[in-house]
Amino acid sequence: MKPTWETSVTDSINTIYLLFSAYLVFIMQLGFAMLCAGSVRAKNATNIMLTNVVDAVVGSLSFYLFGFAFAFGSSSSSSSSSSTSLTHHIINNNNNNPFIGTHSFALSDIPNNTYDYSFFLYQWAFAIAVAGIASGSVAERTHFAAYLLFSFFLTGLVYPVVAHWVWSVPGWLSPHYSGRPILFGSGAIDFAGSGAVHLVGGIAGLWGSIIEGPRVGRFDAFGKAVPMRGHNATLVVLGTFLLWFGWFGFNPGSFDKILVGYPGSTGQGNWTAVGRTAVTTTLAGSTAGLVTLFARRLLVGHWDALDVCNGVLGGFVAITSGCSVVEPWAAIVCGFVAACVLISLNMLALKLKFDDPLEAAQLHGGCGAWGLIFTGLFAKEEFVVQAFDADQTVGARPFGLLRGGGWGLIGAQVVELVAIVVWVSVTMGPLFYGLSKLGLLRISVDDEVAGLDVSSHGGYAYETQTARPDQNYPRFYADYVRLKEESTS
Repeated sequence: MKPTWETSVTDSINTIYLLFSAYLVFIMQLGFAMLCAGSVRAKNATNIMLTNVVDAVVGSLSFYLFGFAFAFGSSSSSSSSSSTSLTHHIINNNNNNPFIGTHSFALSDIPNNTYDYSFFLYQWAFAIAVAGIASGSVAERTHFAAYLLFSFFLTGLVYPVVAHWVWSVPGWLSPHYSGRPILFGSGAIDFAGSGAVHLVGGIAGLWGSIIEGPRVGRFDAFGKAVPMRGHNATLVVLGTFLLWFGWFGFNPGSFDKILVGYPGSTGQGNWTAVGRTAVTTTLAGSTAGLVTLFARRLLVGHWDALDVCNGVLGGFVAITSGCSVVEPWAAIVCGFVAACVLISLNMLALKLKFDDPLEAAQLHGGCGAWGLIFTGLFAKEEFVVQAFDADQTVGARPFGLLRGGGWGLIGAQVVELVAIVVWVSVTMGPLFYGLSKLGLLRISVDDEVAGLDVSSHGGYAYETQTARPDQNYPRFYADYVRLKEESTS
């Protein structure tokens, strides 16, 4: 049947909203590139920026061929609904796998009644963000070929499976009612991916960093940490603001549709919740940044710009799970605790001699885990109903434990947290271990000391690095090869 004029306009506006959100999320890749480049030493700047490009191009193909199908490939016997969030589509659960998707490989049946190309593009932007998180943990010491392999594997299989659990209606962790029982009568609420995106990337990076070991010189002979600060605070701050800007597509954009009204309310709909979600995102990040600013001042004796930037991002990571279902005051609590989690984990990492140049495992893993728990504690019933169409079901729905919503939601959040840690560990851990045993993961000590830019990429990122008075210092790749041959002859 031919759609009405009103339906066509509504669908067009919703599509434009989703595409614009996808573009914002993709800008985050530029933010990651700037943040990573500024956080490493100058001799590795080209390498880390190239890995961010690789995450995008490799992730595009892997997510197109396999990833989207594993995440959202459900039975073609489906019909769309007036969803309020990106994954709420009523799907015939017959022949649908709760663990992994089994249809739509290489977008074979896209567009259909459930998904279209704009939805794929939005989800692709999420997938490549996961790879960017993990690559930061193993920066400055990893073979470039290893980046290619684990980026393909992470965006093509590991992340999509978790996305299927949480965001595809047949997924076993899904909070959407669709004629089947859901976990603890609630399902896990991970609205924009504190767990599905950030915890996945953080745990992957954790295993990579553990298996590779610390960078050369990171700890002295007595086990004391040696500072290896990033070379450019300007790039770090620029990257942080780009990520902040992109997060307005990451969190509010996860509603998928903006022109959806709420039954029984006057003048309220997704357009209301989108604005509130942007506010909670901003408040959580700002609070975490402010707490980090003063906490680090007390701990180290000066105002540290780089630490504040990571604190802001930690707040964003934590609020991502519950951004749509909590009130603004709760977002402040979220950001405060996220800063404490990040600072504590960074101190623990030093004690354990764990080296993560971008603090990605602590930031995305630790704050992502807190975000899941936070949602289970503070989710408001009214907002849960609005975000997940619970008004179409019979009976009450669990919400935040501290809001009187019972143990169902917090229980589901804990199950998601544990499931993600186990899944990523049993997939990425053996991959990194196998690459290490084959000698394909970590570069040689000589290459690491010289820097990946000159040893792997033909020269330094900055012209000033080639103008050194010491002629025994390699300025270009040919110089590096010559000096290496002389040292072994």
